[in-house]
Parts: sequence; structure tokens; C-alpha cells
Amino acid sequence: MGIYVFSRNTLFDLLNKNPNHKDFGKEVIPEALSRGDQLRSYVFDDYWEDIGTIGAFYEANLALTEQPTPPFSFYDEKFPIYTRPRYLPPTKLVDAQITDSIIGEGSILKSCSIHHCVLGVRSRVESDVVLQDSLVMGSDFFESSEERLALRNGGGIPLGVGTGTTVKRAILDKNTRIGNNVTIINKDRVDEADRADQGFYIRNGIVVVVKNASISDGTVI
Repeated sequence: MGIYVFSRNTLFDLLNKNPNHKDFGKEVIPEALSRGDQLRSYVFDDYWEDIGTIGAFYEANLALTEQPTPPFSFYDEKFPIYTRPRYLPPTKLVDAQITDSIIGEGSILKSCSIHHCVLGVRSRVESDVVLQDSLVMGSDFFESSEERLALRNGGGIPLGVGTGTTVKRAILDKNTRIGNNVTIINKDRVDEADRADQGFYIRNGIVVVVKNASISDGTVI
């Protein structure tokens, strides 16, 4: 898990005597063992996930939607999870079909279909959208109806997922703007790709739309 506890004097002594050591697991701890320092290991047998890759991050988040019992629960009274209070309005659903998903507060979901997804705060999903096996990070701010209309009239794209769009097995980072009739499904089944200039990349077969990116109407990925 990468959690180490040292006495202050021992840690400073190890680092001062071995200035070239940079990795605890490969250098500092073996050095302490070789010189006879007292080391102890502890077994942790509860929930833990390594999210060091895009694939692992994606799987760990979507695992929270599993039924009937996810590997980790935010609803355990004996182990409460606290977060920064935002005082957002409740999520609004307008003729939406949602299964096996988690929806953050302050979201507005119109006549859409959402299956096995996690949607962050202030997510906006328009009509005739299909979201499946995807992680939507949400937005840092709201856009008013007037702002959204002005963006559309000016050739821009409002926050969220536009009308008629399909997104499967993807991560939409914060404040992304997905246009109308977009298809994000990794149609060519590419495992790795970098398209930063187009607002996305692919890791472990998962399409990641980068933070603040805009994907134009009708784009197919």
C-alpha cells in the first residue's frame, strides 16, 4: 500500500547516509534491513485498490455500482465517508432510465438511458443520450439556460453530454463538453492512442476525454 512509519531519527539517518537513495521499497527499506534496524510488516485485509493506471481507476470506480454488495460501500454507518459540503440542489431526473449507477448531486438528466455508470456533481445529460459502463466526472460550475443557449447560437458546446450522443466504456473528465450526436465507443477497439489535440486519448482500451475538452457535434471515436 506504500504506507511507511519511521522514527524521525532513523529516517533522517538513513537518508543522510544514503543521499542517492530515492525509492523506499527498493532502496531505503532494504538498506535499513541490511544494517540491522528493527522492521515490522502489518497485514491489511480490508478493502484496498491500486488505482495507478487508467484501467484500474476506471474499474475501481465502476465497481462501486455492483449489486447487491459492492466491494466498498459509502453507506456504512460504522465507517462513514465525509466530503466537502457543497450545498448543491438535488439531482433532477426528467423521464430518465437509470440502472446500476451512482449519480452525484446537482445533476440534470433528461430523457436518457444510463446503465452501470458513475456521474459526478453537476453532470448534465441531454435527451436521447445513452451512457453505459462510463465514468463522468461532472463539472466545477453550473451553466444557466441562457448561457447554454448563447453557446449553441454562437457555435459553442454547453457543458455535459449533448442530445443523441452515445458513450460506452469511457471516462469524461471534469468540465467536458460533448456535442450532439457524438459517438464515443472506441469503435476500432484501439488499446492505446494519444489524440490530445483532439481532446482525448485511449488507455487500456478506455477512451478518456480530457478535462475542459470539447468534442464537436457528430464526432465518432
